[in-house]
Amino acid sequence: MTLLYNLGIRLFNLLVIITSFFDTKAREWVKGRKGLLKHLKGVISGKDRIVWFHASSLGEFEQGRPLMEAFKKTRPECKILLTFFSPSGYLIRKDYLGADYVFYLPLDTNKNAQKFLEIAKPEIAFFIKYDYWYHYLNQLKKSKTRVYLISAIFRPQQLFFKSYGRWYCRLLHCFDQIFVQDTNSMELLSSISVRNVSLSGDTRFDRVAQIAEESAKIEVAEKFTSDRFTYVCGSTWDKDEEIIAKYINQNTAGCKFIIAPHEISQSHLEALLSRIDKKVILYSKAKDGIKEADVLIIDNIGMLSAIYKYGKVAYIGGGFGNGIHNILEASVYGMPVIFGPNYKRFHEAVALLQEGGAFTIGSYEECKMRFDDLYSKKSDYLTASEATKNFVKRNLGATNTVLNYLKKS
Repeated sequence: MTLLYNLGIRLFNLLVIITSFFDTKAREWVKGRKGLLKHLKGVISGKDRIVWFHASSLGEFEQGRPLMEAFKKTRPECKILLTFFSPSGYLIRKDYLGADYVFYLPLDTNKNAQKFLEIAKPEIAFFIKYDYWYHYLNQLKKSKTRVYLISAIFRPQQLFFKSYGRWYCRLLHCFDQIFVQDTNSMELLSSISVRNVSLSGDTRFDRVAQIAEESAKIEVAEKFTSDRFTYVCGSTWDKDEEIIAKYINQNTAGCKFIIAPHEISQSHLEALLSRIDKKVILYSKAKDGIKEADVLIIDNIGMLSAIYKYGKVAYIGGGFGNGIHNILEASVYGMPVIFGPNYKRFHEAVALLQEGGAFTIGSYEECKMRFDDLYSKKSDYLTASEATKNFVKRNLGATNTVLNYLKKS
C-alpha cells in the first residue's frame, strides 16, 4: 500500500506539471514549490521555536486562524510556520501577519518530509480539518513531535471506515489528539478503535464571531438599507440569481436586496443587471441615489462577511451547484438563513436546519414562500432568528477547548 501511495503521489505530481502548461492554478502550484526546501533552509533559523500549522486551502486557514492567533498570544516566544497545499490559500494569505513564515507544503514524499522536518524542527504540529499526508505524519511520529488534528469531521463514506481502508486508518494513530466537531465523528472513530479523540466543536464559529466583532461600518450599505427590511444574498451563482431576480421583480413590499455574486466579472455583472427590473446600483458606483435604489450589488471581493450585518434574512448561494458557501458568516448575526438543495455535506447547515434557523429551497416557488413568510410573519421571523442566535452561541469556544487541553498536556 505504501508503494501504491508513493506511485500515486508521483503520478499526481506529473499530472499537475502537465496541466500547468494550460492551467493557472496548476502553474502556481508548480512554481511555488520550485527550490522550496532550499528557500526554507535559508530563512528558518535553527534557534527558532517553531509551531507548525498546515491548512489545505483558504477555508481551512480561516478555520485554524483563531487557534493560531490565540496560540501566538499565549506563547509569544514561538514562531508560527503556516503551510498550504493549494494556491488558492497560499496566494491570498502569503502575507498573513499572524504567521512568521508562510510557505507551500512540499510534495508528500519520504525525502521531502524528512528534509522539511529537519529544517523546521517543529515543537508542535497542527493539521486543520484534514489533509492526511502519509510521510509527514509518519515522520512527525518518528520524531516524537506532538501532532494534533483540529476541527475535524468524519463521515461514513470516508476511506477510514471502509473494509479496505485499514492502511489509511494508521494515519489517524499518528495524531496525539484529534479534536472533532460532533459526536457522530467521535462514534465513527471509536468504531475503528481510535480513542484519542476530544469533542471540541468547530473553530470557525470563533472566527466568524471575531470577524463580526471587528467588522467596520460600511456607510454605503447603511445608507442603502435605511432601516428597511433587507435580504442579503451572498456568494450567488447563476441559478441562485435567476430565482432571486424573479423575486425582486415581483416584490411589492418595498424590501431591499443586497447581492454579492460569487463571480464579479464584467460579463457576469451585466447578465445579473439585465435580469433585474428594479433600480439597481453597483457598490463601486454608489455615490448618488443610494437610498432610492432597490438593489445594491457588491462588485468586489472580501466585503461579504461584514455586509451580512445590514440584512434581516440571508440567502447563501451555491446550493444549486456543488454545494453551499459559508453560512456561519451570516448566522453569527442571528439572522435566518436560506439556501439551495445541495447542503448535506455541510454539518453546520444540517444542524441549523434541525434547529429551525435555516431553510432549504429547491425552486422559485419555495424561495418566494420562505422570503414572504419571514417578512410578513413576525413570529416566524423571531423564532428562526432566535434559533440561529442560540445555535451560534452554543457552538462558540472550540479554540479555548484546544488551548486548555494543550495547557494540561
